[in-house]
Amino acid sequence: MTESKTDVANNEAHRSPTIASLRGLDGLNFFLADVRDGMGPFLGTFLREAHGWGTGRVGLALAAAQLGTVLMQTPAGAFIDQTRAKRLAVILAIAIIASSFFAIYFVPLLPVVIMSQAVIGGAATIFPPAVAALTLGLVGRATMPVRTGRNEAFNHGGNVAGAALAGGAAYVFGYGAMFLVVSCFAVASVAAVLMLRESEIDHELARGADNGDQQVVHGNRIGDLLRDQRIIIFAISAVLFHFANAAMLPLVGQKAGDGIKGGAAALMAACIIVAQLVMIPVAIVSSRLASSWGRKPVFLIGFAVLPIRGLLYCLSANPIYLVAVQLLDGIGAGIFGVVSVLVIADLTKGTGRFNLTQGAFATATGIGAGLSNLIAGFVVHEAGFNAGFVMLAVIAAGAAAFYFVAMPETKPRHETPSVACVDVSSQPIESFSS
Repeated sequence: MTESKTDVANNEAHRSPTIASLRGLDGLNFFLADVRDGMGPFLGTFLREAHGWGTGRVGLALAAAQLGTVLMQTPAGAFIDQTRAKRLAVILAIAIIASSFFAIYFVPLLPVVIMSQAVIGGAATIFPPAVAALTLGLVGRATMPVRTGRNEAFNHGGNVAGAALAGGAAYVFGYGAMFLVVSCFAVASVAAVLMLRESEIDHELARGADNGDQQVVHGNRIGDLLRDQRIIIFAISAVLFHFANAAMLPLVGQKAGDGIKGGAAALMAACIIVAQLVMIPVAIVSSRLASSWGRKPVFLIGFAVLPIRGLLYCLSANPIYLVAVQLLDGIGAGIFGVVSVLVIADLTKGTGRFNLTQGAFATATGIGAGLSNLIAGFVVHEAGFNAGFVMLAVIAAGAAAFYFVAMPETKPRHETPSVACVDVSSQPIESFSS
């Protein structure tokens, strides 16, 4: 016997996972931040300083991780849609990444490092769709907006903690300590996954196979999804967002490096940390506003700060000024991280392709980010840093205009601020201050 739409909606609104599962979701987002991003910018420093690698070899190693990520994002999303062993998939990905880090540390030869980096980049693609799927499957659509904001807040907090611990440990104990920090975060991530109770995860809901009074058993074909103009419009908007955004911080580092030389690394670290700190409250606030205002106006705020940020970078090379402008990145990226997941969840409801679509979007935005760095670098080489920033600002403004004109609102009619917030606050863990 099939449930009525009202019954399904009521079940959605009253999903009540245990506090243990919700704490596990918090811990997973916090600790995976360091595992997913790996050594990040510290890997290049380790290879250069500890093993004398040149910039060309370091670049190959970093590019290998990016290639692995781009190639595996869409397949990883499709896999998470199909499997019910989502917790096991996350644990295996963590184990693969940790093993690859040890291979880099103990055998820092070019072929080993490149292969390990490619494996790390590919395995890490499991995490975003798996976390989103586990979240939707645990808390339901009614609580998804606020819960997604909380996920992102813990993720950014984990990024700050991981960077601070890795940098501090390397300074005090040497580069080997950075690998120990990542290993500790990996173990903690596994412990957090195991806190999620399998019996509380609705795997059909987790892949977006819910649609009123019916469930989609096999999922829509990819071609069916591409017939939805809203998906195409949002994909173009997301790619343009990353195209305008990705090259800004690297250009800031290069511009500042011309004036402060040895202090450029410290400036980059400060820019990254302040942006991540801003993203924490932005993620929480934007998730709540996405339920009350709708997805479109909140996403437009994220778009609006991009051209402003690009133009402000043209005005000065003062380090304190540049760090202050970088606060705007925390607003834009913080909003994108939350609202993009909600929009994709809205657009794929009833398709059974929620995570596949996330993977495809991640692949597209990764390509956009790569093109951003490539084209901006060429413009800067030919016309200077300010020309590069102006170009990115113009693209951002055009992207915002395109999104405003072409993209409709996707917020479900039945979703209200009271539903989204009451469900969350009814659980003690759902207060961020806990």
